[in-house]
Amino acid sequence: MGVEFQPSSNGEADFAAQPPVVLGLQPSAFVDHVAKVDLSLLSQIPGEHGGSFPVEVEEIEHILSELENHFLSSPNDTSSMKTIAGGSVTNTIRGLAAGFGISCGIIGACGDDKAGGLFVNNMSSYRVNLSALRMKRGNTAQCVCLVDELGNRTMRPCLSNATKIQANELSREDFKGSKWLVIRYAIANLEIIQAAIQIAKDEGVRISLDLASFEMVRKFRLPLLQLLESGNIDLCFANEDEAIELLRGEKDADPEAALEFLAKHCKWAVVTLGPNGCIAKHGEETARIPAIGDTTATDATGAGDLFASGFIYGLVKGLSLEECCRVGSCSGGSVVRALGGEVTPDNWQWMYKQMQTRGLTVPMTCK
Repeated sequence: MGVEFQPSSNGEADFAAQPPVVLGLQPSAFVDHVAKVDLSLLSQIPGEHGGSFPVEVEEIEHILSELENHFLSSPNDTSSMKTIAGGSVTNTIRGLAAGFGISCGIIGACGDDKAGGLFVNNMSSYRVNLSALRMKRGNTAQCVCLVDELGNRTMRPCLSNATKIQANELSREDFKGSKWLVIRYAIANLEIIQAAIQIAKDEGVRISLDLASFEMVRKFRLPLLQLLESGNIDLCFANEDEAIELLRGEKDADPEAALEFLAKHCKWAVVTLGPNGCIAKHGEETARIPAIGDTTATDATGAGDLFASGFIYGLVKGLSLEECCRVGSCSGGSVVRALGGEVTPDNWQWMYKQMQTRGLTVPMTCK
């Protein structure tokens, strides 16, 4: 059963009645626990720093129990930890709705627990359409996002026993009338991803794929390559580490070569380069754009997700490849100025000023 968002005015009712322009596939709704921690805690976490890889319930409970002993600032300082609706796709969708005024929706499932209520309340506050979010008995997925003193984040999601939408629960009505579907690669969700792509394509919906993490690309590269080579992916985002992993073993395993590879299979290909900006390709057109804002991030969580928000906004509005990259750089730069993948009101205003400075049209939502 879906969780219906109840608008508070006639204008908002009209907004909610229209099919979302952009949909996000979040098979399991997430709640993120984002904390600034010291390196001694990171040294206790299995796996490489900077990546994202699933853990079991016992491990995430252990990490959460250790957080207050490893905060970089006082536990009473609210800036040291945030708990918000999370997940890469959620961050992108929330950014599109909150900062760019694009009508968006989420397809997925959440539990009937406290975390599920937090997810629903957070996304509803930004007028995200939740009519395709199924509420089920059980637990909502959680993710610990550990941020070090340099702003780098290590993510450990826990999907064990979490509620999840199944491939056979997807409906054409979930996709009808929308323009874009945002997906994040995950081997555990491959069946759902494939089913969603098939329905979306039948409904004329374009597909945006994020490569998730270098760990996910490294461990499950073959199914990813098959997905990319299917010709069903219209837009692909990779960060520098993911791009290198994608071509590991090849003679030229670098971001530029990865961009060329992605562009052979996708209409738009983007490789983000952190403080060095991004490179992108669409047909014969290429763009290289520098990063915007401070080179030192408070927290890199959500940087790629919010870059995607800006880039997709540009495509929806018919902007050029270079303009899409510039908007993406502005939105990606806005989220790293504070803790967590949710942009603060002050940082949205910072983004709008950056857009104005660069001659980009500011979204109507801020006027």
